[in-house]
Amino acid sequence: MPATPRPAREVQGLRPEQVPWRDLLAAGEPLILRGLAADWPLVAAGRTSPRAAVDYLLRFYNGRPAAGYTAPHEVGGRYFYADETLTTLNFAAERVQLDAYLGRMLARLDDPAAPSFYVGSADLDGYFPGLTADNDLGLADPMFARVVKSIWIGTRTIATAHHDMSNNIACTLIGRRRFTLFPPEQVANLYPGPLEPTPGGQVISLVDFRAPDLDRFPGFAEAMAAAQVAELEPGDALIYPALWWHHVEALAPFNIMVNYWWNDVPAFMDTPMNTLLHGLLSLRDRPAQEKQAWRALFDYYVFGPADRAAAHLPDVAQGPLAPLDDRSARRLRAMLLQRLNR
Repeated sequence: MPATPRPAREVQGLRPEQVPWRDLLAAGEPLILRGLAADWPLVAAGRTSPRAAVDYLLRFYNGRPAAGYTAPHEVGGRYFYADETLTTLNFAAERVQLDAYLGRMLARLDDPAAPSFYVGSADLDGYFPGLTADNDLGLADPMFARVVKSIWIGTRTIATAHHDMSNNIACTLIGRRRFTLFPPEQVANLYPGPLEPTPGGQVISLVDFRAPDLDRFPGFAEAMAAAQVAELEPGDALIYPALWWHHVEALAPFNIMVNYWWNDVPAFMDTPMNTLLHGLLSLRDRPAQEKQAWRALFDYYVFGPADRAAAHLPDVAQGPLAPLDDRSARRLRAMLLQRLNR
C-alpha cells in the first residue's frame, strides 16, 4: 500500500482578523487553522443536530433553484465516471429547490441504503443572502477584493482528487472532512482523467483512493509519499495554494462547508487554462527539438522575471512586453483573437 501522508501543519487560537493571510499563502503549503470559524452561528446550530443546521440555513434561502447531485448507494459517495470509457458520469444532476432537496437528505440520513446527496459549489450570497453577516471570515485584505464564496452541502461524499486554479480557504462547519493534498508537481503520479466530461468542472485523478490499483497506477505510491492530510472538525479551516491537488472526503452523515476562492491578480488577466489548451493545439505535437526551443522562449518571456524581456527596450517599443493594465490587456486579447480567427 502507498505511504501514509504526513499531517498538514496547523495553528490554533487565531481569530480571522489576526490571521496573516499573505504570509500563509507565501509559505506555499497547506495550513490548518483550528477553530477559526468555531463561533459562527451555523456551526453552533450544527452541534445541536443536522435539522437545526438546516433550519438555520433555510432562514436565509431566497428560493432560487440550484443544482442537486444524487449518486446511487452502490458508488459509495464517490462522484466519478460510470464506466471505463470515461464518457458518462455515475450520478444524476437536477435543478432542485434547496429546501426540498435538503429535506430529502435529512429524511434518509439513517437509511443505510440511501443514495448520496450533494450540493456543490453553490454561490453563498446568491442563494443565502444575509448568512454571511454572522458567518464570515471578513477578509479585509485587498487581495480578497474579488473573492468567491461557495457553500457545499451533502451526505457522505468523495470529491476525487482535482486541482483548482484559485487559492482556497475551506471552512468545515458541519460534520467532518478529510483533505488529502498533493503539490502540483505530482500531477503525473495522480493520473488525470479526460479534460471533459468531468464530474465537477475540473480534471480529476483516476485513482480510487479507497483501493488504489498500483499495477495500473504505480506512480501513485510516490504521490502519496509527497502528500499531506488535513482532518477537519466543525469550525476548522484549511488554507492551501492554487493548483494543489486535493481529494476531499465528507465523513459525517451530514456535512456543510464554506470555501473562499481567490487569485491575487488583476481582473484583466486571462485564465492560464486557456494558455494550456492553446499549447495543446500549437506546441504539444511538434518535434522534440522545437519544443525545447519554445521552452526556452517561454522561460524568457513568461516564466522568468516579468520585467526581463522589456528591460533593454525603449518605453515606446515595449508593446505587450510592458507591464499590463486593463487597456493593454484588451489590446493583447484583440491581437490574440485576430490570430486565432485568421
